[in-house]
Amino acid sequence: MVHQELDILSIQTLLPHRYPFLLVDRILEIEEAKRIVGIKNVTANEQFFQGHFPGQPIMPGVLLLEVMAQVGGVLARKTATGKGRPTVFLTGIEKAKFRRPVVPGDQLHVIVEVVRRKGPFWKMAGHISVDSSLVCEAEMTAMVKDEDESESGRR
Repeated sequence: MVHQELDILSIQTLLPHRYPFLLVDRILEIEEAKRIVGIKNVTANEQFFQGHFPGQPIMPGVLLLEVMAQVGGVLARKTATGKGRPTVFLTGIEKAKFRRPVVPGDQLHVIVEVVRRKGPFWKMAGHISVDSSLVCEAEMTAMVKDEDESESGRR
């Protein structure tokens, strides 16, 4: 089933992240358990540009990976079928490659696809482009855990 467009308020119901660490502005398309397309608008007002780097602002690569992970998290949350509220935990990043710098004014176009799922474990491949030019790509692994399960494990 393909869903279209999630705005920032809808994204906030799915992800626990908030400003300044919520790095997804819009979801354009979701095909549950298969594929998702998201957008991040990079502005000069981003806090990380103050120190990375003064006079030559470049978005840190680790935050590009976080953008992909958050978009993948939206896909996992929309797909999860647990009884409680599922939480998505990033468990690994592999084959990360950075092709060109991301600067203020860029709009990140993020595509994440499911490679495989087995129980609570997911493997996803993602890439980010700006104006159809590849910026970053990586494979990610994650675990989707029902909130009820996570709470019982803390006692």
